[in-house]
Amino acid sequence: MFATILLPNFYLQAIARHQPALRERPLALLDDTATKAIILQLNDAAQNEGVRAGMTPSQALARCLHLVIKARAREREQQLSAILLHHAFLLSPFVEATAPGVCTVEFKYSRPLSEKLRQVIDLLGHCDAIARAGIAENPDASLLAAHLAEPVLQVSEAKTFLASLPIELLAMEMIS
Repeated sequence: MFATILLPNFYLQAIARHQPALRERPLALLDDTATKAIILQLNDAAQNEGVRAGMTPSQALARCLHLVIKARAREREQQLSAILLHHAFLLSPFVEATAPGVCTVEFKYSRPLSEKLRQVIDLLGHCDAIARAGIAENPDASLLAAHLAEPVLQVSEAKTFLASLPIELLAMEMIS
């Protein structure tokens, strides 16, 4: 059995996790190492104003004049990654940092995992991190479940679960 812990909009969370006032405003994030500056991630407030990932900063500001644009903060990302890993290891010794803001945990035994994952998500919340978790029989299905979790989603039969997913979610996972 596998569980995936996901920190949605990881780069954005790393920037804004200790700044509640910033989280409430339209906020977008740039990758400052990219050759062309584009919006990498944005919060719901920015999306509600018409800003989209992939836009240039000038396009985004044309849609939302009060948009706050920040560059990635790699040191904060490393700190948040360490916090995520620490909490994932509370569940099992078999942990993989799968991607930025994503940890996959393997369980060698089967027991009710939902409550344990809820506890870990609550602990991450105390660290000002928003997390979701998915549980499934394989790592890919657990990652997709984490994307849909509120905050934990356990999939008992992966094949049935995968068949019901919207193609947009599957396409998003293939790109990332």
